[in-house]
Amino acid sequence: MINKTEDILKKIKSGTGQGLIKGWKGLVWLLKIIIPISFATTLLLHFGIIYKLDFLLTPVMSWLSLPASAAIVLIIGVLTGPYGAVAALWAMPFSMEHMTLVAIFILIAHNLIQESMVQGKSGINPFLAAFIRLFLASAMTFVCAKIMGVTPETGGAMGMATFAQDTKPFVIMVKLWAWGAFKLIAQIFCIIMPLMVILELAKRFNMILVITKLVSPVLSVMGLDRSTGMLWLTAAIFGLAYGSAVIVEETQSNEYKKEDLTKLHISIGVNHAMIEDPVLFLPLGLPIIWLWIPRLVAAIFATWLYRVFLSARRIYAERADHKKLCDN
Repeated sequence: MINKTEDILKKIKSGTGQGLIKGWKGLVWLLKIIIPISFATTLLLHFGIIYKLDFLLTPVMSWLSLPASAAIVLIIGVLTGPYGAVAALWAMPFSMEHMTLVAIFILIAHNLIQESMVQGKSGINPFLAAFIRLFLASAMTFVCAKIMGVTPETGGAMGMATFAQDTKPFVIMVKLWAWGAFKLIAQIFCIIMPLMVILELAKRFNMILVITKLVSPVLSVMGLDRSTGMLWLTAAIFGLAYGSAVIVEETQSNEYKKEDLTKLHISIGVNHAMIEDPVLFLPLGLPIIWLWIPRLVAAIFATWLYRVFLSARRIYAERADHKKLCDN
């Protein structure tokens, strides 16, 4: 009995120590992404450069059934994240229908630079990851607009002249960025450290298999392999930014099939932080169903479409090999 207790305590001690080490390494790696990218984005906002990029999205706004002024919000969301998009929506007199469409787009395609880099470190080409999210965000917004019967003129529209560059002094802007970055890093630290410890303890006490079995029915519906259950659960709960250290560490220290990782990243790229991200838009009064269902459907559709593509490619390769054998 004493030996068994000592063995348990030894596992807890070693697991906690290893988890803290991995958590710290993951945090340091994440800071190398967060600090320069967030500061560069803040500079773009401060000097108004980001607002001069609206011409890139304005031509497609009507296709998405959105007014031209929505291009600014989409750019902010795509480059910064849902927090910036929600802040912009607060300041704009959009109709409820237009805000809903913007939310659908941003929930699928946000913070693309940072999150695509995270995905690139853990199993998928970052440019492909960003393209898939942008394509699915546009497609799902288009489909939802048709279902809702929304047009660019619904509820009225507003011009681009409403927006101007940030008028705060540069020093104040830097201080606000530094304080915001510190709070974000503190939040990530408080999530990563215990999460990595829990993950290491789960490994030592063979709980990973149990957890994977619990989420396996969900994985089957999502079109994912059971081996990626822990990674999917991490992204679904904590998101790509907060869960990135765990995702990167797991994919680099364990053997996963490339196809399984690609399916995983297609799914979690589109649909992650399933609680936190949609909740951000609730204060705007948006219907709950449009905040959760569209991107879940998009993730399932994209993953199964990729599985069909893999099957078709495999069948084609087998037939080609068979033909070569027959010719010889």
